[in-house]
Amino acid sequence: MKKILSLSFITAGFFLYAQNIGNSPYAAYGIGEVKYDNTVETSAMAGLTTAYITDFNSSFNFSNPAANENLQLTTIKIEGTNENNFFKSDYNNYKGKKHSSYLSNISIAFPISPKVKFGIGYQPYSSKRYDVLVTETLPSGTIKANNFRGEGTLSIVQGAASYQVSPEISVGLRTNFYFGNLYDIDELAVSTAQLINGYETRNKVKTFNFTMGATYQKKYDNDRKLTAGATTTFGNTGNLETQYTNSTYYYNNVGIKNYISTVEDKTTSSKNLLPLEASVGVGFGHNYRWFMGSQLDYRKGENIQFVGKPYQYKDSYRFAAGGWILPNANNFRNYFERVIYRYGAYFEKGNLYIDSTNINEFGVTLGATLPFKNTSINRMTGFDIAVELGKRGTLKNNLVNQNFINLKLGFNFADKWFNKRLYN
Repeated sequence: MKKILSLSFITAGFFLYAQNIGNSPYAAYGIGEVKYDNTVETSAMAGLTTAYITDFNSSFNFSNPAANENLQLTTIKIEGTNENNFFKSDYNNYKGKKHSSYLSNISIAFPISPKVKFGIGYQPYSSKRYDVLVTETLPSGTIKANNFRGEGTLSIVQGAASYQVSPEISVGLRTNFYFGNLYDIDELAVSTAQLINGYETRNKVKTFNFTMGATYQKKYDNDRKLTAGATTTFGNTGNLETQYTNSTYYYNNVGIKNYISTVEDKTTSSKNLLPLEASVGVGFGHNYRWFMGSQLDYRKGENIQFVGKPYQYKDSYRFAAGGWILPNANNFRNYFERVIYRYGAYFEKGNLYIDSTNINEFGVTLGATLPFKNTSINRMTGFDIAVELGKRGTLKNNLVNQNFINLKLGFNFADKWFNKRLYN
């Protein structure tokens, strides 16, 4: 069984790198739409992670690597996401929709000692996939149409470790390696011109950064507990290499593009692809019964190259609140009493600022952890499910309003591995 699961872990990682992910038209800017930290368990609580120390012994928190003091089992997670986006704009009364499904997370974690916990994981970090046709009527009366499209995915491999400093305080460190290619391409669709100008922008990413985390948890005699947490992500050690090419070309009579010359070809590099991020959170709960908390995330603005020109992201802020409820973990006569029910809501002041308009996002989340039939509270193995309903963007200034319904499913297998035998 363990060999089969290990092989599945490696195979899933291969397909994760190769998959295409559909997303929002706002992903045209910069590195695309960020998909990272979308584990099913935390997504069902609106992304609540910074002050979230699970009560159970079979889950690892990568977002705050310090919040893993209760991990006692080796746990493997394999998760997938189904996205359903519905778009509307007052510009030409546009309506559209896009659906995509992809493998969103695969990880393994285990305790090294009672105080030290370790995990490794692989996720898509961001994706860029859009296709827009823009038509223009020239003074001569002819119609010119350009096809703007983007594609590519950034992936992240991460390793995290936590250390229990005292019964109340834990610290953690996560190292993140990002890699992939993102393309923005302008291809002529319709034109009577013989020679045409077009461009292509390729962003090549290979970089590291680090996340430091800390948690404080005060436990009371009545099984209540207060938790506070904080994280900071910093320290790019690699470059974002951007290659912008503006070429002159023509199409022959069978539709094949032939390049004549390169008008402009420039390559720039930047170390601020992944700028400073910080998060603080607080939560309160009853052991094995319920938990509720809130979290504030901050992401510093950045300058990037977009269509060969500098583009500035604004500082962004995200506020989330959520939690979970477990009716009765020991009631084996009523299965639904042992289900963990999760809930949350969030608002994000986005980093995109287009036509003097902020592109904000808000949503509500619901979910559950469905334990296997004979799973006890000391070995919480089962399925995670989360549903996210939300809105992004606006109809103002002919921009795009995006409504979405996302479904996330995950399998969490937990068992005792790597433990030293006490008896032969």
